[in-house]
Amino acid sequence: MIVRPKIRNFICTTAHPVGCHRQVAEQIQQAKAALPMEKAVHNVLIIGCSTGYGLASRIAASISSDAATLGVMFEKPATEVRCGSAGWYNNMAAEALLKSERPDQQIHTVNADAFSQETKDQVIELATEKYGKFDLVIYSLAAPRRKDPVTGEIWQSVLKPIGEPFEGITLDTDNEVLKSVSIEPATDDEIEHTVKVMGGEDWADWMSQLHAAELLAVGCETVAYHYVGRELTWPIYGQATIGRAKAHLEETAHEISRQLKDIDAKAFIGVLKAVVTQSSSAIPIMPLYIAILYDVMKEEGTHETAMDQILRFFSTQLLSSGRRVEDGVRLRVDDYEMADSVQAEVARRWAAVTDDSLPELADLRGYREDFLKLFGFCCTDVDYDQDIDLLMGQAQTRVAL
Repeated sequence: MIVRPKIRNFICTTAHPVGCHRQVAEQIQQAKAALPMEKAVHNVLIIGCSTGYGLASRIAASISSDAATLGVMFEKPATEVRCGSAGWYNNMAAEALLKSERPDQQIHTVNADAFSQETKDQVIELATEKYGKFDLVIYSLAAPRRKDPVTGEIWQSVLKPIGEPFEGITLDTDNEVLKSVSIEPATDDEIEHTVKVMGGEDWADWMSQLHAAELLAVGCETVAYHYVGRELTWPIYGQATIGRAKAHLEETAHEISRQLKDIDAKAFIGVLKAVVTQSSSAIPIMPLYIAILYDVMKEEGTHETAMDQILRFFSTQLLSSGRRVEDGVRLRVDDYEMADSVQAEVARRWAAVTDDSLPELADLRGYREDFLKLFGFCCTDVDYDQDIDLLMGQAQTRVAL
């Protein structure tokens, strides 16, 4: 089948297996070129391992720290006539390529809902059988809904301001023009739902159950990823429903450290820069902000991809004796983005941007390419006119029944 990108709003409904494989291979080459990490980790659990920062973390842990990795994802498998999700193809490529690079390493993936008790039970069973104790647990989930494992209630997150309506502009990525955004404030129920989905409750549950199963090593560390931002994004991010959920995530980090003090475990929040992801593409104003930010940071020579960020995060913060901890839990590598000079220039361009000036003030091409690359498109040396096998061989991923 010949696979083309089919974009609807902020989602691409197709994925190219060869392109996804190429993207993963490039990230592995980046990790191979990086220096070894100062602190070694041996067994790493990545909850949310198939795209973005989670995928980059798996690759960095495996290649740069020579760690065995167990991943959890929730992705749509391919069939002979229908594309799998980009995350499915990413994971197939990651398992195959990492096994070829590190044939003696354990590398397995559970494809199932990370929020469910059945998935936690399956991970615990697999870890007990093949891994032993984890010395690092990475929590990198981005999901729009969560089913409560006890009550069965469905929690649905929303992207809304709190207190006051939001009026602003964003980027229509399909037509590359500006469009107005008007969003009413979230209700109390919507805030609660968003915290239930995107806050720290599930992260804490994972850590509690792993501890009870004696699968956390003494001195184990865990990190959840977070974005803070500055004034431009605060109304729809930091001071909105997502920000409320992320505040709960930070509170949870403190609580996890208290709960696991008997094994001297520590929980951290990894604060990373804004990049193009399936999640960020859905957040009002973020596409325009990121397109402008990319242009500014590329001009300054400080632009980083998700893989660049994770390698710097591992080497200078998470796995470094020189880490700098903010507010007891934050490990930050968003410093290039948060630099006053960068933020001032982004704010200047934001105030001046129009449909006519948009191509000059924002990196529209870079944003679009990064978006398409999420789904395996726009990669060099890939023949997109070639008829391809959608299955690309048999995946090794364990699927919960």
